[in-house]
Amino acid sequence: MNRCVQLVVLALGLATGLAAQADTKIAVVNYQMALIESDAAKAYAKRAEDRFGAQVNELKKLEEEGKRLQAKYERDAAAMSESEKKELEMELQRKAQDFEYKSKQLQSEKAQSDRSEIEALRPKLDQAIQAVVKEGGYDLVLERNGVVFVSPAIDITTQVIQKLNKGS
Repeated sequence: MNRCVQLVVLALGLATGLAAQADTKIAVVNYQMALIESDAAKAYAKRAEDRFGAQVNELKKLEEEGKRLQAKYERDAAAMSESEKKELEMELQRKAQDFEYKSKQLQSEKAQSDRSEIEALRPKLDQAIQAVVKEGGYDLVLERNGVVFVSPAIDITTQVIQKLNKGS
């Protein structure tokens, strides 16, 4: 954290020093927003929804079954024999374990898929940023999340997204 603060202070100091020169052009870009808002990321989100949709539906079904069994237990426990209660408790426990296992498996697969997609998109985003920087003649580009205040006039995120969408 301390190193991050030092880098931000250094960048702002550099920006302040450069800003003193009349011809210095500074811009900011929201890297994460550019990734998320790109057409490629939106297409990936649709593909991921299609790819993982069956697993999500299975989890919803398991959750509903668990809720149904829990309601049955709460409603009928007083009238059940000890063996019926134990059997229902064991079934509830199996459903909960199954849900937990499948949920973790889905999260892991989705995270792996997300990382792969981001890694594939990152070079294209970097190229789009470089193209906008070159076209705009910028001397310094800062990450938007590392800046406390920025005028919308120097935010090039939208331009980067448009350039990325044209290239993909």
